[in-house]
Amino acid sequence: MSVTIESVDENTDGDFAKYVEKLHQLSEGSVHKRFDPYVDIDWNSPELAVFANDERWILPESADPLTNGDWYRSLPKEKQIAIGMWRQANVAKVGLQFEQILINGMLNYIQTLPNGSPEFRYCTHEIIEEGNHTLMFQEMVNRVGMNVPGGSPYMKAFAPLFPIAGRLMPLVFFVGVLAGEEPIDHIQKSILRSGEEIHPIMANVMRIHVAEEARHISFAHEFLEHHIKELNTANRLALSIAFPIVMRVLCDFIAVPPPQFWETFDIPKSVKSELFWDHPKSQQTLRNYFADVRMLAEKAGLMNPVSKRIWKLMGIDGKQSRYRSEPNRAEALLLKSA
Repeated sequence: MSVTIESVDENTDGDFAKYVEKLHQLSEGSVHKRFDPYVDIDWNSPELAVFANDERWILPESADPLTNGDWYRSLPKEKQIAIGMWRQANVAKVGLQFEQILINGMLNYIQTLPNGSPEFRYCTHEIIEEGNHTLMFQEMVNRVGMNVPGGSPYMKAFAPLFPIAGRLMPLVFFVGVLAGEEPIDHIQKSILRSGEEIHPIMANVMRIHVAEEARHISFAHEFLEHHIKELNTANRLALSIAFPIVMRVLCDFIAVPPPQFWETFDIPKSVKSELFWDHPKSQQTLRNYFADVRMLAEKAGLMNPVSKRIWKLMGIDGKQSRYRSEPNRAEALLLKSA
């Protein structure tokens, strides 16, 4: 079925009409509430200047697994700052690379759409916004001045292949989109909500990214919930098993620093293993990333006895959100006291 927003009427399937209306609202949001990184961020402002020994680059305890345990806090302040600058710049670079993969895949996807498709307009808005995000992230990397690589060699090898799924397996593609977007969104919201002092460059970039990413994540949730209903039993079972595996694998691509990080700062392998993801606080952090997608999987009928075991095996099982972006107050208090 191919229907434009104007052609939806009382004879159109009710669920589909609601889906079309939600996509229309998201598109209108992209028109009326959008950002330009070179208009909305004054990069040359003295407040955004980057200088040596600025303690605002020390990693916030509210979100980064590197701060779990005693290792990071036991380092001299100068090394904490250097690691923080490298880490934050590299997270931006990874985000940039992931956005590029997403843009390529979404372009592949919309090339398959018929005239009147409700997804076409919104996806095109998102592609434009993600393009602006790549400019914003690269500008941040350039200003910080760290020559960071971004993703691991595995991510870079995988990068040309994932966009193909946008054309051939769009449901798997948008599961992968959420696997990359949800951890970054969770990290940035946790930092902003914590009230911890961070460098103004980070604060500006995060606020813009979180505001627009809310639409992007909402679309992926709506898209999957709507189209999963069209699957037969066998395909739904296969997707329910693939769902947590894709989440876990792509999360590591996004969240775990690349080999250059550990080599640059001469960090023991035992520290890497503990922080990603052996430490109890890190394990809880990992679970927290996916509370929203566990809710989505339940609503979409992808939680069954087999898939639940896979979620647990991947280390990303746990409580579901009651609504998108629900603050995890109880677990936050538990982590703070640990």
